[in-house]
Amino acid sequence: MSDNKMNIGGADRRRISLTEDYELRYWANKFGVSRDQLKEVVRQVGDNPQAVEDYLKAGNK
Repeated sequence: MSDNKMNIGGADRRRISLTEDYELRYWANKFGVSRDQLKEVVRQVGDNPQAVEDYLKAGNK
């Protein structure tokens, strides 16, 4: 799913997009991991930020 750049509403923080560089930067910084680590975790647990956070908090990096 691609971001609609014409939609100027609030940020959608319900999903992590691996196709947008600014989202990779944001989420990698938020979780304290590299972009490559973030991509791998999203591939494993999906694009839900809570699932990613739970996975990382469990010590999986």
